[in-house]
Amino acid sequence: MAMQIIALTPDFAVSPQLLADDFAFVSGQGFKTLINNRPDGEGGDAQPISRALEEAAHAAGLHYVYLPVVSGAITTEQVQALQKVLASAPRPMLAFCRSGARSAQLFGLTQQLG
Repeated sequence: MAMQIIALTPDFAVSPQLLADDFAFVSGQGFKTLINNRPDGEGGDAQPISRALEEAAHAAGLHYVYLPVVSGAITTEQVQALQKVLASAPRPMLAFCRSGARSAQLFGLTQQLG
């Protein structure tokens, strides 16, 4: 199955759950930063934990940010945290969660705050 990457802006895209094996491809597509919006353990044992993903991201030359958010319960603090990442982390960025929708929603909220 092909990896689904949806560009929201030229510098920010979202994707469903990524695995460590995907990171070389992601890096090859020019992304510089990965943002993991999925809380550890949400998907049970099938979901890789953030620490393992962070190690794989660094091995692929990617900056890694763990910013877990619960679907339907995004907080102002999480929106502000993403704003800080957007202002400081290398671009372009790829954020992921279970389906990509939560990452897109979080990004949309940062745009509303300005």
